[in-house]
Amino acid sequence: MVSGQSREQFAALLDPATTVLLTVECQQGVVGPDSALPELARVARSSGALGNIARLVAAAHGSGVQVMHAVAESRPDGRGASRNARLFRAAARLPVQQHTGTTAVRIAPPIEVADEDLVVRRLHGLSPLAGTDVDALLRNLGCRTLVVTGVSANVAIPNAVFDAVNLGYTAVVPSDAIAGVPADYTPAMIRNTLALVATITTTDAILGSWKAPRRRSGPAPTPG
Repeated sequence: MVSGQSREQFAALLDPATTVLLTVECQQGVVGPDSALPELARVARSSGALGNIARLVAAAHGSGVQVMHAVAESRPDGRGASRNARLFRAAARLPVQQHTGTTAVRIAPPIEVADEDLVVRRLHGLSPLAGTDVDALLRNLGCRTLVVTGVSANVAIPNAVFDAVNLGYTAVVPSDAIAGVPADYTPAMIRNTLALVATITTTDAILGSWKAPRRRSGPAPTPG
């Protein structure tokens, strides 16, 4: 649970009927053994973040929580890709490219993708929400709470959280299911930035909530 919230309040926040679990850039070319960003991949695995994401996905599948995977990729010819920041230009020179249709953009083990999962792919930008189908899909699903997991705590995760909050969703971040580089940057980002706008919790707390029996109520309205 979270300090200041009762067990009932926390369970209501994570009601499977109005919650979506988002994995961000948990693809083989980012967090897999052949990552374009080996330091980030090492931290994601050694910190336990990738394993915790897999646990959350499995629990979501078993609890009726919708899972959405946000994948960053590019066309081989680079059309439509962002070039207005140093990060994009550096990524274009990496030895492993996140090309559409390649192994690099498949979701990395041990995360399992179910038939009912939604996969949203973007060719541009820093955020999985800005300029993508994510917001429209969340609204159609009746989502009110977005659980944000994945990489990196440096760029995509804060972008996702800020965009979710700006769009009217309640963002929940399991602190042990995100990763960035260097490793000690992630807790600093959480403490000084994400904690101001999101509910910070742990994987185990979310798992406990989804396993707990609950009284079902009618669907809540989507953010306006």
